[in-house]
Amino acid sequence: MRNWQILILLVLCNLFWAGNYVFGKYVISEITPLWITFSRWVLALFFLFPIAYYFEKMEWKSIKEEWLLLTSMGVLGIIGYNLLLYSALAYTTATNAALVSALNPGIIVLVSVFLTGERVSRLQAAGFFLSLTGVLIILTNGELARLLQANYNQGDLLMLAAVLIWTAYSLISKKIQTPPITATAVSSAIAVLLMAPFAVSQGINFAAIKPLALGGILYIILFPSVCSFVFWNLSVKAIGTSKCGVFLNLIPVFTAIISVILGERITLAQVLGGLSVFIGVYLTTGMLDRLLIKQEKVTEN
Repeated sequence: MRNWQILILLVLCNLFWAGNYVFGKYVISEITPLWITFSRWVLALFFLFPIAYYFEKMEWKSIKEEWLLLTSMGVLGIIGYNLLLYSALAYTTATNAALVSALNPGIIVLVSVFLTGERVSRLQAAGFFLSLTGVLIILTNGELARLLQANYNQGDLLMLAAVLIWTAYSLISKKIQTPPITATAVSSAIAVLLMAPFAVSQGINFAAIKPLALGGILYIILFPSVCSFVFWNLSVKAIGTSKCGVFLNLIPVFTAIISVILGERITLAQVLGGLSVFIGVYLTTGMLDRLLIKQEKVTEN
């Protein structure tokens, strides 16, 4: 695969994920978080399993050996994260949710360091505190004095909880040997089975759902759930996770652009907070450290 093809796949991948925040904001007004999550993944399974068979030749032996880890992934990444995400969108803007979620890579790095005992550089520590400051700016809408009032937007706090859930999911996903698309398909199937009784009990009136919400659900099923994941995995296979990870910062950018086009106003606090998060994540994930080491090697040679 050529570099320009990988670039297109990564841009589209993150554009579709950004759309999940924007369309999710519209859908949540018509459909409950449980039914958004349930319908999203039950229909995505019809795409994920054939794709997994085609690209990864699913091996049931490894799936049986890792059923507990795959179940944990389903509970955390499919059920927990999505329920919190769509619940958050009922109270906060799509842009705020995406900006808070941008803290994810830095949190994952720090938790991984804590669990493995690996040392953190000063730049990484500074990056974490900078990104955390950015999130606090977003949570308080630029009024940091509100931290003492304990009066925050409920949606932003739910999104922060979603970030922590996704961190746990990401750490588990690193441990499994099952190929990524297969793991997503199987963990999604487990999650759907677990959600089914609750979804049936809650019920839904499809006739009352407006066309815009139905279109949003179809978008969420086809693009963020299927296309983005396949594009992401093809790109990771071609150039590696660390290089692809840089492109995740496009999600809040795309979310903000789409939201502005649809009429949402971007505040100065969101801009400043978002920049702090981006720079902080850049430092925390060690990208600057690797660039400095690379520069030192070039100088030595």
